[in-house]
Amino acid sequence: MSDEPADRRRTVRTDLLARVEGEGAMYVELEGREVREVKLRIYEPPRFFEALLRGRRFTEAPDITARICGICPIAYQMSAVRAMEDACGVAIDDGPIRELRRLIYCGEWIESHSLHVFLLHAPDFLGYPGFVEMARDHPGIAERGLRLKKAGNAVMTRVGGREIHPVNVRVGGFYRAPTRRELADLVEPLERAREDALATVAWAAQLPFPDFTARPEVVALDEADRYPVDRGRIRSDQGLDIAPGGFDEHFVEEHVEHSNALHARIRERGSYLTGPLARYNLASQSLRPLARQAAAQAGLERTCHNPFQSIVVRAVELVQACDDALAIICAYEPPDRPAVDIAPRAGVGHGATEAPRGMLYHRYEIDEHGIILAARIVPPTSQNQLTIEEQLRAVVQANAGLGDEQLRQVCEQAIRNHDPCISCATHFLDLTVKRR
Repeated sequence: MSDEPADRRRTVRTDLLARVEGEGAMYVELEGREVREVKLRIYEPPRFFEALLRGRRFTEAPDITARICGICPIAYQMSAVRAMEDACGVAIDDGPIRELRRLIYCGEWIESHSLHVFLLHAPDFLGYPGFVEMARDHPGIAERGLRLKKAGNAVMTRVGGREIHPVNVRVGGFYRAPTRRELADLVEPLERAREDALATVAWAAQLPFPDFTARPEVVALDEADRYPVDRGRIRSDQGLDIAPGGFDEHFVEEHVEHSNALHARIRERGSYLTGPLARYNLASQSLRPLARQAAAQAGLERTCHNPFQSIVVRAVELVQACDDALAIICAYEPPDRPAVDIAPRAGVGHGATEAPRGMLYHRYEIDEHGIILAARIVPPTSQNQLTIEEQLRAVVQANAGLGDEQLRQVCEQAIRNHDPCISCATHFLDLTVKRR
């Protein structure tokens, strides 16, 4: 606890968040132990992807949008192909092409979640400044994380052609469908990964979690009979239930003075959360039996409202993705053709899928020749931005008695609860403190 006077004013300022996706800063002002202001300022430079898409053919969208993120390229590709197929009046909601899409998405969940759990989040709980320092003392934990990530990369490579920015995804399906034998080669590494994922759930459940509760409105896709991954209606725990085409009617993105990143909210309601906690809270009953059992053994109830326990939920989703991938491979029969022919037509299409960090929405307008006239992409980070800021305020208020360095650490950990991006590296809050 700090021994500073209760009426002391202090400003905790981070002028540059190093090694994050985009550029940002954090500003906290306290008067005694009362939080006066909290701002998560994101200086994310324009990358112009939506402008780059205009004038390109609709078939180019999956490869262009994949370059938005090196960790979650499948999410951008799948949201793009779903939106383009919607614009052209085609729905691929069953059959081997749809299962291959879910399979490659499972690969992305495995590699992204394992990277976040072990390389970004675990050092916070174990008291290390980064993964390298943690690995020296806990080589078994580090090796498990790297094995899991390797297994996810193998799935993406086998189905997508390569592990970063895969090149085999297209509107209508794939350029080439793998054979049964090619997918069978993934069974052994995925079975090992499933065991590693189960061990990860048990390990994560024993970590020291701050006593903290947050109950934002949670939003995720609903696939009815399956845990949401690559399709579904948009649902919330407060009654929202819409098709992806209704996104703009119910959600809005707004500029705020202190950040270049947009803040999304639900119209007439406010902030919301998307991501692993949202998926789990809305669809834990749809987990595969093995993942559901692992969650129960970890002490998770049907819903989880401590964002610091998101590391456990991500571990449960690792089990889900490994088990789901194995089931898809076991039942796989190659399609007669790797893709459905898609003829362009003038129209507007919407697509939403579940990226590892949350729901990703795409909207495209194309003309009768398939030329993109307008594009809109709403990533999970902008949807979660306002909620992250609100939770930061609550975390700072609950820990206002801590010294500046300890407060910085708990703020880092709170941010990493929601953002598994690889660029959100450990020790990214380069803190300076101004005392008055």
